[in-house]
Amino acid sequence: MSKKPVVVLTWVGTEPTLPAILLNNHMDKVPLFETNWSDNPFGGEIDDQKTYARTSPHKKTASIQCLEAVRRLKNSGVTLKRTINLCFAPDGFEGMLRFLRTEEFDKLNIGFALDSGLPNEFTVFNGERCVWKIRVHCQGIAAGDKMTRVLDKFYAFKMRIIERSS
Repeated sequence: MSKKPVVVLTWVGTEPTLPAILLNNHMDKVPLFETNWSDNPFGGEIDDQKTYARTSPHKKTASIQCLEAVRRLKNSGVTLKRTINLCFAPDGFEGMLRFLRTEEFDKLNIGFALDSGLPNEFTVFNGERCVWKIRVHCQGIAAGDKMTRVLDKFYAFKMRIIERSS
């Protein structure tokens, strides 16, 4: 197992025995100790058409969007039936693969995952990593409730597919 941490923040739903939702995000794999860098990680130096800096735009917007969405929902008094797990894993696919093979991941009881693998998009993985590209845009005060209904419908659809294949 890697010594690089996987951070999981959990918002427990009102029915925690239901399969949970995972919002997966990438985090930098290089610790932020200046001694680990050959250039100033906060400097953003440009030399011979190359930029040397910490990967600040690298998938951080999706991470902040997930955190902010949960913060706003909680502050608005929204409750969800399903538990939401916000996951921040290092090393991209390999880091997540290591985490998937752990007992800690099994305990999360994930039924549905959204991955921030592409800029400005979430990729939905269901079953054996079958990719569905779906764009969901919810607006207004009830956006959290609308998104909950959408995710519940995705999960119900997944369950119908599982039942048919059994």
